[in-house]
Amino acid sequence: MLIELRIKNFAIIDSLELRFGAGFNVITGETGAGKSILIDAVDLLLGGRADRTMVRAGARRAVIEGVFDLARAANRDAVAAILERESLEGDEDDILTLARQVRENGRNVCRVNGVTVSAALLQEIGACLVDIHGQGEHLSLLRPREHIHLLDRYADLEEPREALAVVVCRLDGVRRELRQLIQDEAALARRADLLRFQIDEIGAANPKAGEDDELLEERIRLANAEQLTALAKQAQRALYDGDEMGASAVDRLEQAAAALGKLVKIDAALAEQHALIESLSAQADDLARTLRAYAEGIEFSPQRLNAVEARLDALSRLKRKYGGTVEAVLAWAEKAQTELDAITHSEARLEELRAEEDEMLHRVGEMAAALSDARRDAAVRLAGQIVAELGALRMERAQFEASIAQREDAAGAYAGGRRLAFDSTGIDQVEFMVSANPGEPLRPLARVASGGETSRLMLALKTVLSRADATPTLIFDEVDQGIGGRVGTVVGQKLWGLSDGHQVLVITHLAQLAGFGDTHYLVSKRVHGDRTLTEVRQLDDEARINELAAMLGADAESARRGALGILEMAREAKATRTNADLK
Repeated sequence: MLIELRIKNFAIIDSLELRFGAGFNVITGETGAGKSILIDAVDLLLGGRADRTMVRAGARRAVIEGVFDLARAANRDAVAAILERESLEGDEDDILTLARQVRENGRNVCRVNGVTVSAALLQEIGACLVDIHGQGEHLSLLRPREHIHLLDRYADLEEPREALAVVVCRLDGVRRELRQLIQDEAALARRADLLRFQIDEIGAANPKAGEDDELLEERIRLANAEQLTALAKQAQRALYDGDEMGASAVDRLEQAAAALGKLVKIDAALAEQHALIESLSAQADDLARTLRAYAEGIEFSPQRLNAVEARLDALSRLKRKYGGTVEAVLAWAEKAQTELDAITHSEARLEELRAEEDEMLHRVGEMAAALSDARRDAAVRLAGQIVAELGALRMERAQFEASIAQREDAAGAYAGGRRLAFDSTGIDQVEFMVSANPGEPLRPLARVASGGETSRLMLALKTVLSRADATPTLIFDEVDQGIGGRVGTVVGQKLWGLSDGHQVLVITHLAQLAGFGDTHYLVSKRVHGDRTLTEVRQLDDEARINELAAMLGADAESARRGALGILEMAREAKATRTNADLK
């Protein structure tokens, strides 16, 4: 509920701070005193349209702040979910602060718990906190999309509807996947063809890891076979065949080894050198034999060289297309095969999803049909109660109906031998219809005429739906338009009755209605210097009697007696209602 409202430099309000009670709050005052300005301020606070003309003349900015206590609000969880989603939780549990600032240049700033937010988000949160009746803003009863929720809360159908919503959510998931597969079917077929080509191309080449490095080495040998043979033979001859002097390197090493062998017999100090020369002689002999075998083994084959070149060219093409290395080519082939397997299985998945969709459409239809039957029964009860309330409000011949319609849809849920459009609420489209006067047809509630009839109709709906309406604060402006004192008493009693589950704020000109208020505020204006200022004060018992007497407009003594009579009647009506509730 709204517990504090602070207004500064707004219209003709200089500075104002109000604390509202939890029950039935009435606001009275002479015409033009500024009562509706309070409603305009609350409307702005809840995300209404901002205008630079709202800033008080001579001021730089107008500021509206409101503090709300959500502890006992029926929709506390819904508001908390929005705050958590937007990371706007406040420092105090269940206390929410909204603020709106309008500058003289027309720019405005919105804040929730001190954090700057968009006007749209402020409006979303505000719609959960307050319904303002009589201005057409924040009026949930005039939003047809809300009617089905009100009817379901009235009939205690929220649990089966939530169960249906779970199934519909799962069905939506199945349909999304199904649509994706169907939409991608042609693209998937093209993709499968490409993958098969790539897999076949790589498979036909059958590359092996490291194969390209080995082939490059072989190509070098084949391309240089004659030079390699000549060089190997040259080295072998130098080691083994000798030169024009007749002595080879191996021969000279053997001679040196023999000489050192004789030397060691005389001087053993050169034994290590003798061993070294013998090792070098043996190694030179082995090297010469190896070079001769190498030279004899070199093959000069143009055919083999062409084959190696062709293989390297084939591997090079694959590497350019599939990753740069033979290893990358092999990894590409493996990944392509995995993707192709998934695409191949998509047809089976498509059939599986179609079967699941059909089964769930039957289930949704069955659950929605049962919910629809319960709604139709509840709609009859709701209409009877609202018509009775309208009768008590002197609209004896008014009619009301909760219209429930359904729409054929070839892709809809199976219900009663038909296929019907559906959403998370079921197969019904609910809209409240009214006829305020005899001879007029039932029309959508949102199109009814403004004025006293609309106000009384809203009051009747709120009275019956008060248990179903989760909005914690209800504000009625001009609710007494077009009605007299006798009906005003009834209206006052019913508004007070709404305060069982809501905080109710009412602006009224009727003393009979104001007498039922739990808290009474008087709006007045005064001239200070050359400026007109609006003031609001909470009335004590004596001041309240004087205000009610002034509202009656009779001579002083009779007006005072009338005011006392109104208050006594209201106390008795409240006591009777309270005693009845206790029983």
